[in-house]
Amino acid sequence: LPLCFPQKLWKMLESEQFRSIWWSEGGKCVAINKELFKEEVLGRAGHQRVFNTQRIKSVIRQLNLYGFTRMQRDVQRSASLPEFLAEEEAVSAHSQILYYYNPYFSRTHPQLLETCMRR
Repeated sequence: LPLCFPQKLWKMLESEQFRSIWWSEGGKCVAINKELFKEEVLGRAGHQRVFNTQRIKSVIRQLNLYGFTRMQRDVQRSASLPEFLAEEEAVSAHSQILYYYNPYFSRTHPQLLETCMRR
């Protein structure tokens, strides 16, 4: 039997094989480096393929269908110009990272994976 989307996601997160997706927030959120994910995961072909798509939008749609919500990162800004410019650079690099949360998808509670149902 093929794995459903949350199971595939879990296996990827627990694998040492992928650098583009990881647990964040102490295992409560999924972090995805968008550009690296496109190359590393969605760029695979043949038996190496993880998902039946090559589009990040399709993966995001699946996340939403399974009850994941996008988390926003709050960034405090400095008043001084040099610090502000350095922070802007960090924020633009950080904007490539997407964070998704689902209360039934937690690293410390793998038994909840069964309750991750498609809407």
